[in-house]
Amino acid sequence: MAISAIDCVQPAIQHARDQLFKPFRWGQWARLALVGILAAELHSGGCSFPTGNVPWPKQRSEGSELLSVPNFPHLDPSRLGQYLGLIGVILLLAAVLFIVFLYVNSVFRFILFDSVVQRRCSISEGWQRRRREGGRFFLWQLVFQFSFGLFFAVIVGVPFLIAAAAGWVRDIQQHPVRLIGSLILLFGLMLVVALVAAAAQVLAKDFLVPIMALEGLDFADGWSRLLAMIRPEPGKYAVYLLLKLALSILAAILFGIVAIIPTLLVVIPAVVLGLIGYAAGLGWSVTTISLAIIFGTMFLAILIYLIAFVSAPATIFFPAYAIYFFAPRYPNLAALLNPAPPAPEAQPVADSPPPEAPLLPPSPEPIG
Repeated sequence: MAISAIDCVQPAIQHARDQLFKPFRWGQWARLALVGILAAELHSGGCSFPTGNVPWPKQRSEGSELLSVPNFPHLDPSRLGQYLGLIGVILLLAAVLFIVFLYVNSVFRFILFDSVVQRRCSISEGWQRRRREGGRFFLWQLVFQFSFGLFFAVIVGVPFLIAAAAGWVRDIQQHPVRLIGSLILLFGLMLVVALVAAAAQVLAKDFLVPIMALEGLDFADGWSRLLAMIRPEPGKYAVYLLLKLALSILAAILFGIVAIIPTLLVVIPAVVLGLIGYAAGLGWSVTTISLAIIFGTMFLAILIYLIAFVSAPATIFFPAYAIYFFAPRYPNLAALLNPAPPAPEAQPVADSPPPEAPLLPPSPEPIG
């Protein structure tokens, strides 16, 4: 019997509690933190801190000392080519890292699925086992990202070209009503497209991944299989998406509060290091910018890992929530989640002793 999205919350919570705390193992939490990062399964909100008034160094102005916030350091125009080259290298590196992370993310979606179903996390074993399925899911993600980017460019670019051809852009004051109405319509269309894209991503990572993992299908056949399963009860899947959105917001608030401690542990040393460099009079150059990027990336990586570590319960809960919702609707997953108990072994039959010969009556004694 297919259960509702609400009924799956308690089993998922119990699953996360059993896997993480019975027993508690540091190694599993450490591995799950890495899996949560690479599988993009973080559910902690951002934390904002009051900045207060920073006592910047005093500067003299017309004989009086005033506190002033320093401007951004002036860049040397003679080194413009170096700065442009650095920007180009950064953009190229970002593009390469995006493709690499997308592939790694695709494989780690399956590693996370196996970790939840099997209740143990093994990264090396999962990587060796799931590279084929991860490659197929990587192709889906590439197609999805390209299609979404192209469609988004069309729905933004075409209205802009129409408005420019009609002369609305050149003389905005004469067409305020049309422009406002067009912007509202464009914003609504963009919101709809963003919601559809978000729903497709959730369906892919929650339900397409188990189908591809258990049946060895490519993403096209997997989507056909999934849509055929959604078609009889689209309302229940819609409720699932809405409830997961609400649970994600709740988790972001809860684990955002928990993440304050690791954030302070990383941000405070980074700020102190920056203030030391500023007090030492370091200016902006290609070397200092490169060092700032390197150290900033290191601090950011440490911060993300610590947040992922404290967010391990959410990393387990949400995939478990998807599994408990999908298992009653997908027999292959139900059989994996609830394996049949092994058949009892047949008891050996003891060898029965051979039948004894019947007792003969005593022979009569001779007479006389």
